[in-house]
Amino acid sequence: MTDTPHLFRPVTLRGVTARNRVVISPMCQYSAHDGHLEDWHMVQLGRFAIGGAGVVFTEATAVQKSGRITHGCAGLWCDSQITGHARVAQFALTHGAIPAVQLGHAGRKSGMQRPWFGNGPLGEADFARGDMPWTPVGPSEIPVAEGWPMPHALSEEEIGQLVEDFVAATRRAQSAGYKIVELHGAHGYLIHSFLSPLSNKRTDKYGGDLEGRMRLALEVATAVRATWPGDLPVFFRTSAVDGDPVGWTLPDTVELAKRLKEIGIDVMDCSSSGIAGAATASGSGKRQPGFQVPFAEEVRRAAEMPTMAVGLITHPQQAEEILSNGQADLIAIGREALVDPMWALHAARVLGHDTGYGSWPEQSGWWLAVRDKTSELYRSE
Repeated sequence: MTDTPHLFRPVTLRGVTARNRVVISPMCQYSAHDGHLEDWHMVQLGRFAIGGAGVVFTEATAVQKSGRITHGCAGLWCDSQITGHARVAQFALTHGAIPAVQLGHAGRKSGMQRPWFGNGPLGEADFARGDMPWTPVGPSEIPVAEGWPMPHALSEEEIGQLVEDFVAATRRAQSAGYKIVELHGAHGYLIHSFLSPLSNKRTDKYGGDLEGRMRLALEVATAVRATWPGDLPVFFRTSAVDGDPVGWTLPDTVELAKRLKEIGIDVMDCSSSGIAGAATASGSGKRQPGFQVPFAEEVRRAAEMPTMAVGLITHPQQAEEILSNGQADLIAIGREALVDPMWALHAARVLGHDTGYGSWPEQSGWWLAVRDKTSELYRSE
């Protein structure tokens, strides 16, 4: 038996070993230029690698130009975008973190406002800023909500092109040096909108029963898994429930997880909601700490598949309890990392794993160790 806290036990997925179970969740910055990562992204993501996280995810990255959530979102739909991603990936690797990227398509929610401009459909003020609309796409001609634009229902030919674009973006992600790729199947974006009966009213093979509604997710996952190197893992982010009695349910998620596991997907990243209106991360409803952990726990149990817990996990003891109770295999930290980019290193001290500064970057650790020693001398006088 080891006395090392669960949170700081290395985890191996295929040929990738992360130094701990702390994962920085994908967090959109809405600050890309024509899909290209900027210096902001380098600093934003680099500080999490320096901060001791085991895995650092780049934000939701569009596989098509029209698949961006906003005009400021990242992409990998063309080769010129590889360079910015490669800078981020290499920096993370240099500082001990595993670089990861989330690939997706915003679907019905593509081309919306940046959150600080309203987090809804584009309006006249956005047009004046140069953010012009494009036609969103989805499984059916059903808008996100009242006042949102009507999406174009994808044809089977367009769906085939979408799968090819996921494959092309996956190849670019490999070229950039990422070691994990995650498919975004949550929060009302394109894949989720095909899964949910609330947004998918198709009568062809991509709609109808659960099998039909899962088809796009399974086709994308199959194609990406076949493209991504066999020794590198693939994650899938799901909205485990829609929060509507006639929507996508937890038993549906379990069935999807079982099918994804057969394909070779390695981890289910368990979020929730977002099928209508803004994504769950921007919602205003009151939520309890760890409110999504039961989803990760059930998928892990019923599908016998590794899971990642996410959602108001803020304290080291809370994260440790989730892991030690067998509710999840990885802990995703999002907004709390914005408050404290060194969350993982601080958690190690709190849990007694590194009470000094041995895990800290040497550029800062020695300063802090001297400060503590000096403080002890002052207290002893």
